[in-house]
Amino acid sequence: MSTTIDRPDPPGDRRLDLAARAAWLYYFKSRTQEQIAVELNISRQIVQRLIALANSERLIRFQLIHPLAECIELSDRLKDRFGLIYCDICPNERGNTEDIPSVASLATFYLENIIQQKAPLTIGMGSGGAMREVSRRLPPIDRPQHHCVSLMGNLTRDGRATHYDVVTRLAERLNAQCYPLPVPVVTNTVEEREVLQAQPGYGVLRGLVEEATLLIMGIGFWGPEATLYRDGFITAAETAQAMEAGGVGELLGCAISADGHIVDAAYHDRLTSFIRTGPADRPTTIVASGVYRAPAIRAALKGRLANSLITDENTARLVLQMD
Repeated sequence: MSTTIDRPDPPGDRRLDLAARAAWLYYFKSRTQEQIAVELNISRQIVQRLIALANSERLIRFQLIHPLAECIELSDRLKDRFGLIYCDICPNERGNTEDIPSVASLATFYLENIIQQKAPLTIGMGSGGAMREVSRRLPPIDRPQHHCVSLMGNLTRDGRATHYDVVTRLAERLNAQCYPLPVPVVTNTVEEREVLQAQPGYGVLRGLVEEATLLIMGIGFWGPEATLYRDGFITAAETAQAMEAGGVGELLGCAISADGHIVDAAYHDRLTSFIRTGPADRPTTIVASGVYRAPAIRAALKGRLANSLITDENTARLVLQMD
């Protein structure tokens, strides 16, 4: 996001976290205060105060003395490796295989920063456990001018609803306009998908997705615990076939290869999601954590299907080690 928001300094530990990031960008990356303001989506005056705070709190010596120092370095390496426009890494204990609560908290700060703006914006939302936690943590903010639109369906083929009702939860927190996609993630037949996508409501959602300011989503992996299979959206045979076709990750219900290409999965022609097949053309953020998701994250970033990432340091190291 390029629009900065002039608002009061964040409180407590979060203010020190931002001071550490501002100091890193200023002293180690030689960014101007204006560039830092744009990157952190804050005003230049707040940047000045954050840098002063970093000095007064003795965060700056010959190296950055702050728990986030290693996370900031990992973030920079991921940005450089995959050409990301945004990357934020939260610390966690060594050896953790997954840390969704910490990643969701970090993503909540990120999203809260964006939705503070008063100009109307449209947010395209994916689903998944991490995104559900983000919607739970977001504090109430009255933004009735904003639009929250779902990027994928929320039903199984037999009509059962998923418990990952992210877009509705988020819209409730914001008092925003809500546009869910109440259709099966995968239909029984191609003809059924075509009928659903021909409905006027689907066309409205498609238009909102195309104009969305931000796309934010989780990411899935393949195997016996794959979310699409576990929650009943696809069958065991369809799961196995997607894996045999080379699927290592699942983005908005779509199976992608290690290089970030869409694989030839049999269920794809019955998938109702707003699939992103080309390089990300706007802020497109993955919020994810875990050993099993690391190959999927790397695949999406390598294929330029996303250009922003929020994760934890253990997952970030795994993604970097895979190249």
